Amino acid sequence: MEFKFKVLCGSPDGKIVEKLTTRRLGDNDIFIETTHSGLCGTDEHFLHSDQALGHEGVGVVKHIGSSVTSVKVGDRVGFGFIRRMCGRCDNCISGCDNHCREKRAYGQHDFDVGSFSHGTIWNADAVYPIPDGYDSAHAAPLICAGASVWACLTNNGIRPSDRVGVVGIGGLGHLAIKLAAALGYNVVAFSGSERKQEEALDFGASEFHRFPSTQGCIRIKPVKHLLLCGSSDVDYASLLDLVDTNGAIYHISVTLEPTPIPLVPFGQKGIRIQGCFITSRRNLQELLEFAARHDIKPTIMTFPLTKDGLEEAFEKLRAGGVRYRAVLEHQDL
Repeated sequence: MEFKFKVLCGSPDGKIVEKLTTRRLGDNDIFIETTHSGLCGTDEHFLHSDQALGHEGVGVVKHIGSSVTSVKVGDRVGFGFIRRMCGRCDNCISGCDNHCREKRAYGQHDFDVGSFSHGTIWNADAVYPIPDGYDSAHAAPLICAGASVWACLTNNGIRPSDRVGVVGIGGLGHLAIKLAAALGYNVVAFSGSERKQEEALDFGASEFHRFPSTQGCIRIKPVKHLLLCGSSDVDYASLLDLVDTNGAIYHISVTLEPTPIPLVPFGQKGIRIQGCFITSRRNLQELLEFAARHDIKPTIMTFPLTKDGLEEAFEKLRAGGVRYRAVLEHQDL
């Protein structure tokens, strides 16, 4: 069985173009009618590529392949950065399937499918059931942004008594504060804008500090874990006073440029830089269930899931006008 569906794609000149994708439904595939998609900063990196855009999708299963048993027609599911995992390699069988050695991922494979679309063919093992009662518009940003901060917060031995810092209160940072506070951590928010203080405290932070400070070095009790969620252009030397001995830094915001690290002072304090890449299927499903149970919702702005809507969302994102995640939705569904 073949399906045709519209997708919104990048192009060499950076303009968004609408194309038609034709795909056959495989035995372990499902056809999803897309209803919502979050806009992630990573999408900007692929805007000049000739590929379908979007990797924070939510939709409804409309058809299933002959071997599919994990979902059924009518289910709401999320689909995202990773399109397929082998299920056999050492990383897959140890619960790290986001690091599958044969994975198919956004920006690297399957350039004709994405979440800015009317539908998609997806491997049934790479989708995430959306809990009943949890709004699809709120679920979409969790598929990448939420998953990235959740992995840092739950996979690295953070204890309830630990001070957890969040630098940058935007699309990633506001979710990091909400989730970290719900997990019981002592959350310290950092932002270059004093205007973010009230919101940061409302999101669950117990402290707010301006960083970088206009007064130079800031003196605070250091944090054990520091999540970098703002600008990807980070001066690592400026973080030394923020992070405690044997602490960890998690650089979540994406940059394709080299980042200088002052190795000697970092080594002297035992500070480690922990890589992070989305999260595993199990961990992401735990996030969706946790968010639904504790009523944790991203702060979103909605746009129509059309070419014009995506262009408008990109423009607001570049101008810093999105508070705090842009979500595109099919308004006729």
